[in-house]
Amino acid sequence: MSFVAYSLLLPVIYGISVLPFRLLYLLSDGIYLILYYVLGYRKKVVLQNLRNSFPDKSEKEINRICKDFYHYLCDLFLETFKTLTISKDAMLQHCSFTDDTLALFRQLAEEKQSAVLVMGHKGNWEWAGNTFSILCPQQLYVIYHPLANKHFNGLMYRMRTRFGTKLIAMQDTFRDMVQHRNEVNATAFIADQAPHPKTAQWLTFLHQDTPVFKGTEKIAQKMNYPVVYVTVQRVKRGYYTVEAQMLTASPATEKEGNITASHTRKLEEDIIAQPATWLWSHKRWKHRREVMTN
Repeated sequence: MSFVAYSLLLPVIYGISVLPFRLLYLLSDGIYLILYYVLGYRKKVVLQNLRNSFPDKSEKEINRICKDFYHYLCDLFLETFKTLTISKDAMLQHCSFTDDTLALFRQLAEEKQSAVLVMGHKGNWEWAGNTFSILCPQQLYVIYHPLANKHFNGLMYRMRTRFGTKLIAMQDTFRDMVQHRNEVNATAFIADQAPHPKTAQWLTFLHQDTPVFKGTEKIAQKMNYPVVYVTVQRVKRGYYTVEAQMLTASPATEKEGNITASHTRKLEEDIIAQPATWLWSHKRWKHRREVMTN
């Protein structure tokens, strides 16, 4: 996209970001009608993913989850724009941390212990990062894929760093973590994307043979940082709560594969409990395990 086109879109994006929440979600309802009924954006992918993941559910139940997912996806899209102008008070009102979660991160900070956070594309992970940076004493770093379009990459960078979060490009993860090892921080990995099958750990996830990134576990073991699983639950439209729990306090002593299996199992439990708020439109199962032959 050219700079001229970006410049024309930017006022529209900021205009959306300053809308009151009532109007924001009214706009989201309109986008849902277009996305689901007119464009059918990735509907075949979503439905196939849901059918494979929930073989015991009826077609009526699958279609209900599918529609709920598209409502959530449209909300998530506009909520992300809202990050450009939302106040700290409003951010904390719409995305809160449980008391136990705050206590866990404060304890780690008091012990001067950095941590690795692992989570999935569930709930509003963008808002969760903002709330962390407002409430928690650690410096938060988020691993991300820079966008190919430099203009929109800059816009996303501004949204994600408004409240103090810092970003690390995926290819620089370990190097940057070593550079920051003298400060008390938390580094967040979103670990439910589709890795290359040859470098993945293969697990049964939502009834399917699934490749999972091993990088989160490997880096946590090299740094020997406690691994904390984070989940974002949608309480109601526009409101989320964040919960965290310790997976392991000493990853260097864990058997290979245990950490990856543990956070994958936690994510599966969360998806089953609230299926509409995970990113079903991704081609999560596009790879197949290679079978070794003689």
